[in-house]
Amino acid sequence: FFLISGGGSALVEKPLGFAPLGVAPLDKLGVSAALRQGRQDKPLEKSVRLEDITELNRVLVRCGASIDEINAIRKHLSAIKGGRLAEAAAKAHKVTLLLSDVPEGRLATVASGPTLPDPTTVETCYQVAERYDLLARFPASIRQLFEQKKLKETPKPGAEAFQRSQVFLVASNRDVLHAAHRAAGARGFVAECDNTCDDWEFRRAAECLLGRLEQMRRENPNQPVCLIAGGEVLVKVTGDGVGGRNQALVLECIEKIAGRPVAILSAGTDGIDGNSPAAGAVGDGDTLARAQALGLDPSDSMQRSDSFHFFDALGDTLRTGPTHNNLRDLRLLLAR
Repeated sequence: FFLISGGGSALVEKPLGFAPLGVAPLDKLGVSAALRQGRQDKPLEKSVRLEDITELNRVLVRCGASIDEINAIRKHLSAIKGGRLAEAAAKAHKVTLLLSDVPEGRLATVASGPTLPDPTTVETCYQVAERYDLLARFPASIRQLFEQKKLKETPKPGAEAFQRSQVFLVASNRDVLHAAHRAAGARGFVAECDNTCDDWEFRRAAECLLGRLEQMRRENPNQPVCLIAGGEVLVKVTGDGVGGRNQALVLECIEKIAGRPVAILSAGTDGIDGNSPAAGAVGDGDTLARAQALGLDPSDSMQRSDSFHFFDALGDTLRTGPTHNNLRDLRLLLAR
């Protein structure tokens, strides 16, 4: 039985054994052909260390790539992810229960899919690295694998590892949105769920969501409206401050909603947003004026990737503590 939650990609790892380039590869038991023949060679060392994987993850989560793109690379460097945990128990009957933090229909991305067939390929990894100009920022051992095209392919659909495998989805972002929709309706709001902006760049997502909220307000005069959105947005880190994608999205909105009867909340269901101690933040039509009275500049905070300290100074961070469940993010936009 495998109990797998979103966020697992960053919590467990075993680097895949790569022989140092230019040296004979290890077999499955880690014994070189020369050693099996009786010579006194020592088993070859792995060329990728756990510290390299840690540094790789730091680069990936800051580059602006989507979770699918990030996980494609993680899978191809891991002895656990991309179906390789299932492969380690190839002949066993396997049952996987999932809490999903990925878009609908992409379950192989949850925790980088340790027990599911991997739809990505080594070619996907090379394309992602080129798309975001990542090679120069990779640790040397991983950069060399990419430059010399030495990544190993992950198990695919039809492999023996998945012949006796069952997968059940326990909960997903859809459950979060449905609960929010019911709560908004019970409080008298005209509510709508819209996931159009899932995996969009955060500025583009903010523009889209505020546009749809205004449209709902026009369509429902004299009634409070609530736009509910899930999924995640993409933010490229440009500074060394404290924050996360949810606080960055709210920060992007506050100048656009200044002086208007609009409020927005954006938060991670796991209770953690980026490298901050908050789950997210709230903002409304008064936020900009309150910030300016304290000498806070939203543009400067955005440039330094320091959205947390901006909202924390206003008392507008949302702090839940870790929830120990990750079902993606939740955004609520209210207007009257």
